[in-house]
Amino acid sequence: MPNPKRRHSQQRSAKRRTHYKATAQTLTIDSATGETHVRHRAHVSEGKLYYKGKVVAEKSPVK
Repeated sequence: MPNPKRRHSQQRSAKRRTHYKATAQTLTIDSATGETHVRHRAHVSEGKLYYKGKVVAEKSPVK
C-alpha cells in the first residue's frame, strides 16, 4: 500500500475540504395534515404514518 513520502500542508488539506458544505433540508407542508415535514420522507401525525398526503399505516391498539 503506497504511503506519502512527505507530509501534506494544512493549507492543502483545507483546500480539499472547502467543497464539503452543510445544506439545510427542504421542508414542505403536508396537504392532508397541515404539518411541516422533510420532503420525500414519511412522517407520523396523530398516530398515523403519512407519505405523499396519504395514510400509509395506522397504529394498531395494543392488547
